[in-house]
Amino acid sequence: MIEEKSEAIEGKPSWRFPRTFWTGNAAELCERAAYYGTFIALRTYLIRVVGLDDVQAGVVAGLFGGWIYLVPFFTGAIADRMGFRKALILAFVLLTVGYGALGVFSTLSPVLVGLALIVLGGAFVKPVITGTVAKSSDSVNRARAFSIFYMVVNIGSFTGKTIVAPMRIQMGVDTVPFFSAGASLFALILVMLIYRPPDDSDVQPKNMKETLQGMWMAMSNMRFLALILITAGFWAIQGQLYASMPDYVLRMAGETYKPEWYANVNPLVVVLFVVAVTQMVRKWKPQNSILVAMGMIPLSSLAMASSSWFHGNVNIFGIEVHPITLMMVIGIAIQGLAECFLSPKWLEFASKQAPRGKEGVFLGFAHINTFFAWIFGFIFSGYLLRAYCPEPTTLAPAIQKQHTLALAGQAPMPEVYAHANYLWYAYAGIGVMSFVGLLIYIWVTDRIDSRTAASESP
Repeated sequence: MIEEKSEAIEGKPSWRFPRTFWTGNAAELCERAAYYGTFIALRTYLIRVVGLDDVQAGVVAGLFGGWIYLVPFFTGAIADRMGFRKALILAFVLLTVGYGALGVFSTLSPVLVGLALIVLGGAFVKPVITGTVAKSSDSVNRARAFSIFYMVVNIGSFTGKTIVAPMRIQMGVDTVPFFSAGASLFALILVMLIYRPPDDSDVQPKNMKETLQGMWMAMSNMRFLALILITAGFWAIQGQLYASMPDYVLRMAGETYKPEWYANVNPLVVVLFVVAVTQMVRKWKPQNSILVAMGMIPLSSLAMASSSWFHGNVNIFGIEVHPITLMMVIGIAIQGLAECFLSPKWLEFASKQAPRGKEGVFLGFAHINTFFAWIFGFIFSGYLLRAYCPEPTTLAPAIQKQHTLALAGQAPMPEVYAHANYLWYAYAGIGVMSFVGLLIYIWVTDRIDSRTAASESP
């Protein structure tokens, strides 16, 4: 059964969309809840359940987080040929099995297989759901359709991280993947019973060869590649919401604290402020808005580092708050606000770096900076955590005992944790370098473009 696209009355945008649109968004919500629910706890899971050290966990989690941004470029072509419904069913089968494997097994090999299945399944979901949103809307209300989709993504992220925090505390981090498996299974049932693909009669299936050629063209362009690598610094820092922050909080504040909820500040700030910020910067040059974002991101790391400046809890309106809680929330809020400045102008800025007539090809790979950022950010975080904020179970029994007493307020924190906040200074440094790098990039490219324009003028 093929559903018709929603129609705008007399050319006016409408909030009415067909059932396929809402079913697709419901599946996306489940997938995002499953993904972020497990991802926020992945490093902790890999260390405590699988037995990896900080560096090994960083490598595995980084490859997982990075590849999930790269693989969709290729699965999109496969999904077009399979058909949206078959692709979604396959995706949620893979996701259910993958998350289930993480819950059932505790040895490295099956866990790696499970993570690979999650990457592959998730890589099918994104192009299919975005395609569903596009095909079940029209030119008049498409902006509203994607605004709903963006809201659903953030609701899913918020929901998953909210649910897994009490699960981790009360039942252990090894139970978290079961939540994600359950959410994926629910989405699978939803898709099988209700989802009907939109009309794709005008879709020309993507050619894998063309996809690879497009990637090579984009990545071999030095101007574009330089921009991708510079802005990767922004996403490397934001990726610490999942790489460094959860373990840092648990090790420095205690197991009852909820880094999952702290991370929710990011989507909350984005939802609350992105419309206002987008309206404010609508007439700005893209590079100016992005420079503001790049200037804010090291400030978020400095805020997180500053928790060590406090002695004891902080009184906020009569409520005693742990300084780590306070400064993590402030730092994450700054990250969310920075994202509001970056996101509206990023694609516009990236498109201007492409050769004339190749803008579409380059935009297709504009978010590959996250692939580089998360691999680097997670691996780097492993080394920093091992050096400045190590897993307590890897320490001598006497130090473990002192650490436990310190968290209870009955002893000073062991010397090995004296400089734990240095890891945030490291990321602040990366943010500053990225900001300066972007300034230099803009100056150089502007000079090149000015010279080119002058030489071409009669």
